[in-house]
Amino acid sequence: MTKTLTASVLAEVIRSHQVTSSEILEMLLARIQTHNPALNAIITLDAEGARRRAHEADKALARGELWGPLHGVPITIKDSFETAGMRSVSGYPPFTNHIPTQDAPPVARLRQAGAIILGKTNVPTLARGNHTINPVFGRTNNPWDVTRNPGGSSGGPAAAIAAGLSYLELGSDIGGSVRHPAHFCGIYGLKLTGGRVSGQGHLHSPQPLRIPAGWEALLQLGAFGPMARSMNDLRLSAPLLAESASPVMETRLPKSSLRIAWTDDFGGTAIDTDTRRLMQQMAERLAQAGCFVQRLEPANLDFEDAWYTSGVCLGAIDTLFHPPLTRGLYRFGAPLLAALGPREPLMQGLFAGASLNATSVHHALCQRELMIEQLEQFLHQWDAWICPIFPTAAFTHRAEKAPIEVDGQPVPQLLANLKHAILFNVSGHPAVALPIGFSSEGLPVGIQIVGRRWAEMDLLNVAEQIDQIVNGYRTPPEYA
Repeated sequence: MTKTLTASVLAEVIRSHQVTSSEILEMLLARIQTHNPALNAIITLDAEGARRRAHEADKALARGELWGPLHGVPITIKDSFETAGMRSVSGYPPFTNHIPTQDAPPVARLRQAGAIILGKTNVPTLARGNHTINPVFGRTNNPWDVTRNPGGSSGGPAAAIAAGLSYLELGSDIGGSVRHPAHFCGIYGLKLTGGRVSGQGHLHSPQPLRIPAGWEALLQLGAFGPMARSMNDLRLSAPLLAESASPVMETRLPKSSLRIAWTDDFGGTAIDTDTRRLMQQMAERLAQAGCFVQRLEPANLDFEDAWYTSGVCLGAIDTLFHPPLTRGLYRFGAPLLAALGPREPLMQGLFAGASLNATSVHHALCQRELMIEQLEQFLHQWDAWICPIFPTAAFTHRAEKAPIEVDGQPVPQLLANLKHAILFNVSGHPAVALPIGFSSEGLPVGIQIVGRRWAEMDLLNVAEQIDQIVNGYRTPPEYA
């Protein structure tokens, strides 16, 4: 039973003395020993440190002392977050022996809530990319099919959660890095509002990041949030992670009052037949349950302009992540690539951003404010907007520049990775990734549910009701 419990249920079971934290930990360690070799999801394990902490948690509870809502719950942390006293590598060889002296702020909050940090999970190098592979720890596999990609950059976290090797994870997302892995592995994930959690202690660059004056809004592309096996786990952990002064709002509405907009088109971006079928079935089930549901996109949002703006912002922040020599090469080569490369708006925006041209970046940041206003106007008419996360279910392992197949047609992987995701990183809107069913090949398919900025709890309330209707989550058969 305990191997399939969710974090929130397990926390209650521990609090009620039905099981000890130490017992749970030993069960989890046995599962990791059995299943992790095939997945390579957990790449650093502190079994003895976790045992000591679990023993302390049990003794504290026996005294009537409760550390917090996650008292005694073993969790893992994405390796791009610094963890005090535990190796934090982010898949980057120069960081192989990096042992921080303090936790990244969201890690510290999870510890303060009583969680026991058992180990670290795998990421692409410096948490960049949609393939969880790096030269230090190698490749992570998808628990639904080890020949397939678990997504990135939170691929290790998603694989560990789906396979029952951890009860809760902490993800980061600058271009779909929580949402893609949740979709590929069939779990739940929340990208909090951009700026809700700072990026301090997140290893995304070889050196400290320096942002030019006036470009600070670029930092809000990076967002953070929990990954788990239930909506209740997201609800429990989201307020623990939030640090912004903006309130974590909450309003509950019955299903009969929910107004849901949805689209399977998203400005003409490719998605496959399976995803369209599952999204149509989802819309029908929501309507049958009493929701007001409409297939709709924001009338005032020009997707091509939005993708270009998003490309400039992402291209600029990505270039700033690099060391000076690489940054100089990007700035020199970007105009040539723009002239010779594809005319697709997102790609042209990436080239423009990589050049770090001040006029282009300032214009994009102004356009970003307009895009935020447009989406907020739209979302104030609806309780949520449901969109695809990715054109297909999890694809097979391949080179990062190799195209993917969407109903037999090749699609550039970079565009597939970014076109459904990046707009909500640039606008900062929170998004829940939620599984809704399975492809014809038996692979999980998810959606992203987008809500108003700073209203994560409202969004989670809506997502929870949608989850009750579609009932899409399953444990991979081999790990049940």
